[in-house]
Amino acid sequence: MASLTGAVVRAFLVVLMVSLPSLLLYDVHSETSQMVVIVAVVSALLVFAEYFGQYPSLIEFRFAPPYNRLKFGFAAFTVLVMTLILRGESVASGLGLWVDGFARLLDFPYSPVRSFVNVLPFDADPARVQIVRTLAGLSYFMSLLMIFTFIVVVWLLDWPVRNGAFNVCINMPLFDPTGGGDVVNRLIRDASINASLGFLLPFLVPLAALATTDMAEKLGFLEQQNLIWITCFWAFIPAGFVMRGIALYRIADLISEKRRRVYAKNSDVLPAA
Repeated sequence: MASLTGAVVRAFLVVLMVSLPSLLLYDVHSETSQMVVIVAVVSALLVFAEYFGQYPSLIEFRFAPPYNRLKFGFAAFTVLVMTLILRGESVASGLGLWVDGFARLLDFPYSPVRSFVNVLPFDADPARVQIVRTLAGLSYFMSLLMIFTFIVVVWLLDWPVRNGAFNVCINMPLFDPTGGGDVVNRLIRDASINASLGFLLPFLVPLAALATTDMAEKLGFLEQQNLIWITCFWAFIPAGFVMRGIALYRIADLISEKRRRVYAKNSDVLPAA
């Protein structure tokens, strides 16, 4: 019963987050609303199936909270704030002015926020540039805060073994421990790849958009709801890679530590020569 309740609650929260911009923003096209309903239902069914089943098949670290809770919570809060800013149809609201002033601090040369804003055409409306910078700065800051919070959870709260032993098979369904080679080396390699991707993607995605024909013009005239999701994905997907890299480093360290304890115990019980 507890698993059913938890799965239903999580599915409902996912539907609420996906539908939030469509519910709060003005002038949402009917076609967009229909697409939002489809995405929300599919996402909810996926989450329900993952959390209601005894063993997950796609979602990693299901039994190692608060890994997924941090990702969902920070992303949902960011979507809510961006929606509230755009609901006022301007950044001139009190919340918008505060967030925009903070976003300007992240909009320095060669920063990810500046790279994202540079995708806009040179003749873009200044008000549009201000809105894009505000949303990009907010999303990127929240993604960095999410990573920092997870680091605190890992190193100060002893994640993921504080509440019990960590099971690799059920928490990492996409990782095959018998895939060949030493498990620790594979985990460290995958962690390095994920961390590198997470660092580079906020810079590479805007560059790819600039290289795509008419992408800058399209971004400049996106409707508000699409702008929210594009900005959110741009910031949080790379941050998710960084979090996964940190988690894999931690799991590799736990396995190495367990090996050292086993070797030390065996060396103690062996008779002296």
